[in-house]
Amino acid sequence: MIFKLFSYAPIELKDRGGIPYVVDIQKATLQNTNFRTALWTGKYFQLTLMSIPVGGEIGLEAHKGTDQFLRIESGYGLVMMGESKDDLDYQVKVSSGDAVFIPAGTYHNLKNIGKTPIKLYSIYAPPEHPKGTVHKTKQEADEAENH
Repeated sequence: MIFKLFSYAPIELKDRGGIPYVVDIQKATLQNTNFRTALWTGKYFQLTLMSIPVGGEIGLEAHKGTDQFLRIESGYGLVMMGESKDDLDYQVKVSSGDAVFIPAGTYHNLKNIGKTPIKLYSIYAPPEHPKGTVHKTKQEADEAENH
């Protein structure tokens, strides 16, 4: 029998994709301070951790061939989605414990409207970012996507 031991040690936040991996996802998500950290990138899906600063946002985007799932672990935000970037007709306030499902091709954004960073994990199917992606800030993420 295998027992899971409780540990106060920080989790090493690096991409473990391609190999079996077990992690306390809530602890890893809350520990992450980067805008985006790829934690596991496989052939068919990817899990990234995100930290959205107070007043910050993910940024308006649409992933044509990729479904996306967000799980909010802490913070308070506004999710906006729609069929076009000029018509984000689906708007819902989200907080800890909420799950957000984003169909492929749907324009979406998440704005932090709270007083603490939003901590979330995101699952992309198929993967959206290169294996091992780490963006410390949104600016760094935007620069990487423009190259």
